[in-house]
Amino acid sequence: MTSTDFVVARNDLAQCKLIETVLPDAAVLPADALLVKVERFAFTANNITYAVMGDQLKYWQIFPAPQGFGNIPVWGFGEVIASNHPGITVGERLFGYFPMATHLVVEAADVSRRSLRDGAEHRKQVSPVYNLYSRVTGDPAFAGHQGDLQALLRPLFMLSFLVDDFLAENDDFGARSVLLSSASSKTAFGLAHLLHSRGRKVIGLTSASNTGFVGSLPCYDEIVTYERIDSLPTDKPVAYVDMAGSSALRAGLHHHFGEQMKSSVRVGLTHRATDADEGALPGAKPRWFFAPDHIRKRAKDWGPGGIEQRFGTAWSGFAPMLERCLSVVESRGPEAVKRIYLDTLNGRIPPEQGHMLSLLG
Repeated sequence: MTSTDFVVARNDLAQCKLIETVLPDAAVLPADALLVKVERFAFTANNITYAVMGDQLKYWQIFPAPQGFGNIPVWGFGEVIASNHPGITVGERLFGYFPMATHLVVEAADVSRRSLRDGAEHRKQVSPVYNLYSRVTGDPAFAGHQGDLQALLRPLFMLSFLVDDFLAENDDFGARSVLLSSASSKTAFGLAHLLHSRGRKVIGLTSASNTGFVGSLPCYDEIVTYERIDSLPTDKPVAYVDMAGSSALRAGLHHHFGEQMKSSVRVGLTHRATDADEGALPGAKPRWFFAPDHIRKRAKDWGPGGIEQRFGTAWSGFAPMLERCLSVVESRGPEAVKRIYLDTLNGRIPPEQGHMLSLLG
């Protein structure tokens, strides 16, 4: 039996191809192993960030690919089609991190009523959050349209939630206005919703072509196009959350606000810009936010279930907005996956769309 995998060249993300990977026969799976059919998965600009940061943050390590290529991790759903684990039956549905592929072998470990972990050796060096699978059979929150929203937004909103918590923990570093670049991105407007909910002024930075969509969202107090950042007043302290990853934009904002730039947090790379030599920027030194580190911190601070409880409350307040501002588009088959991948890579996906994909015909 083979799996069809969609892989990309690690040194040139525009180069992609399909490969066939031989899977172990279901009758001779290793002890406790599962053969999972990847039903469908979400694909957003965040997955492009995974690819851009594949080497630095070990994303390429999660699902091995031939030399020089990588399999981009995606959030989605799988069905167990063979099981050598006594507590997991054929037909179970799992939600978690999958390769862009038709199948995956999972070495089930730490199996509980609600979840399991892939204990494969090559996955042990990555953050544990990426190895966890939720057992979602029969759960209406993970079925149909609601399931699509979970796959598309839940992982991104978790990032929004963690960044907001980091800022709140530090009293927004003294700022009462927060600038978000790539304001139309799903992680950005999730963060904007949380910031707005706790009384911060949220300024969305976006391209002229996306102002209509960003303006339709109820969570931005002001919208400024990239070419007009010099029009922003500099008399009050601000914090900047960089979803775009543009060195030129980041430098421009720092020089514009000077010492009023109280925090500069790097989160995304939607613009896929290569870092330029910015020199010493005025204001707060830009820093990368790495979600797994903050998860570990809060797991210790809040105890068992603390993150899940707080996140669940935040998600229930965010989900109604999604129904109004996001349309889900489902595409199936290798050619469709390639098309959506390249359109996402080149910034051609309308911000109001969320794409669910499957390599299965």
